[in-house]
Amino acid sequence: MKKAAQRDLFPGALWLMILRILKWQPMHGYALVQHIKRTSQDMLQIEEGSLYPALQRLLKEEFVKAEWGVSSTNRRVRIYKLTAAGAKHLEREVSSFEQMLEGITRVLAPGGIIVNWLKQLFSRRQQYREFSEEM
Repeated sequence: MKKAAQRDLFPGALWLMILRILKWQPMHGYALVQHIKRTSQDMLQIEEGSLYPALQRLLKEEFVKAEWGVSSTNRRVRIYKLTAAGAKHLEREVSSFEQMLEGITRVLAPGGIIVNWLKQLFSRRQQYREFSEEM
């Protein structure tokens, strides 16, 4: 099995993913990690050292609540559920993220700053054609 490359997340990304998953269904910590790993096709590896502090902060902010339950393997686990405040926070953050992503997409799109710079860089070379075909 190939080892997944380490991917750094932007600030708030883990919270967004946790809240979005919990909107879909309550889960315990290990199930959250496995869901993120599986859904991202192993591109994202969330370590316990990141997940549990994030869950604790979400609990403190009252964006999630936790209840004790039993896992499918008959182990005692904390099951996290999204609160109404968490749902509102998720909605605001997703909207903000979508705006940021739209701005980044505009910059990276054909005619954007980066593409124009690259066109100037390669305009005098044969490499430009190869670069254009890859875009």
